Amino acid sequence: MFAPEKTPRERRQALRDSLTSETITTLPGAFNPLTARLIEDIGAFEGVYVSGAVVANDLGLPDIGLTTLSEVANRGGQIARATNLPVLIDADTGFGEPMSAARTVAEFEAAGLAALHLEDQVNPKRCGHLDGKEVVPRDLMVRRITAAVRERQDDNFVICARTDAAGIEGIDEAIERAKAYADAGADLIFTEALYSEADFSKFRAAVDTPLLANMTEFGKTELLSAGTLENLGYNAVIWPVTTFRIAMGQTEAMLRDIADTGIQTPWLDKMQHRSRLYELVRYDEYNQFDQSVFTYSKDSYSSTFE
Repeated sequence: MFAPEKTPRERRQALRDSLTSETITTLPGAFNPLTARLIEDIGAFEGVYVSGAVVANDLGLPDIGLTTLSEVANRGGQIARATNLPVLIDADTGFGEPMSAARTVAEFEAAGLAALHLEDQVNPKRCGHLDGKEVVPRDLMVRRITAAVRERQDDNFVICARTDAAGIEGIDEAIERAKAYADAGADLIFTEALYSEADFSKFRAAVDTPLLANMTEFGKTELLSAGTLENLGYNAVIWPVTTFRIAMGQTEAMLRDIADTGIQTPWLDKMQHRSRLYELVRYDEYNQFDQSVFTYSKDSYSSTFE
């Protein structure tokens, strides 16, 4: 009851199977464990994504490499324990150089996560859709990936390599980097900040490894549907910040309205009802468990120390 029914290895295998299927693997972002539970409950998605930007923003921080491995692993583990779906998590640059990337894999595997992605930005990094990014030399990123692959204990744990080179050195360099990262052992390539459908198509035609597309809002990338990406041959798609943005946007609108009116009544039909919340947190299951182990009564109780 307090842990997912599926083991971490089973969830990792499910992700690998999904990535090699004929349909695209869909991974909405979860900003907390209950969101991950909701994603699973909807029944339409193959996995859950945890964005490094969301982990940072949830702490009131910008996405510029300020979070620590411990903070991200802890949050990722909380989310992984709330769902039977496999969870892919953002590992930024691996929180350091190649040895740190290796430790990151160990920590995330221990937390029950199914996959991570490492990026080729300099450390500390910046949001992938901001200007002013820098990427490390190709050989340094290859060493990060090699270290991560060697540290992996469960062969089903998916290691994804993200390249930010397209917006800095051009799409051709990003393609060459993707090939080198796949040769180093990456199971999946994350093509960050491509501009158009034509860019996604060009990348797919040039790279044989499974590809992941990032459909984040308000960035540099044209938003494409999962169906369009599937037709282009992409294997996975993430919506990393969508749930967080919806939650924050609606919360801000509600707070401003209450500040003006002093009452929340107009928002009741937009809220998740108490009964639905109780379904998601499995209130009845916990209550039944509690009743099954609660054996105390004043008539039968006797002190241990008499």
